[in-house]
Amino acid sequence: MSRFPGRRFLTLAAALVALAACQSSVKIGPEAVAGLPVSGTVDMREVQVAYIGSGGGGHGTLFFRGREYPFTVGGLGVGGIGVSTIDAYGEVYKLNNVYDFPGAYAQGRYGFAVGNASGGDLWMQNEKGVILHLKAKREGLMLSLGGDAVVINMQ
Repeated sequence: MSRFPGRRFLTLAAALVALAACQSSVKIGPEAVAGLPVSGTVDMREVQVAYIGSGGGGHGTLFFRGREYPFTVGGLGVGGIGVSTIDAYGEVYKLNNVYDFPGAYAQGRYGFAVGNASGGDLWMQNEKGVILHLKAKREGLMLSLGGDAVVINMQ
């Protein structure tokens, strides 16, 4: 636990500023990982609340080179309305060292949730070039279209 509780908020705010500054230069999606090997996989659960702006937090596990690494996730963003829980799983690309996994990720998302029906993909890339492609299953009521800054910390 950090001695300065506002530190996490400042990190998220800085990540949002970075996201806004490089929104057009961040290219994540199928084209960014075409032909690349999968480095690992990830499972995560996040609760997200949105009304114009959005915020969320959760936890997950990175599966990398035969080991499991627990992590926490928190984020701030723009776009969307509603409340939902997200169970996401997917592939990790461009991860050569577990120490490159934590950090601030720019996130592009699209999807929807009404009750148990949901759909959508999450594409995230951090400042070290690590890319996550997650399939998300949402529960709740949420319309989501926008971008976020997500900070992953290892436990």
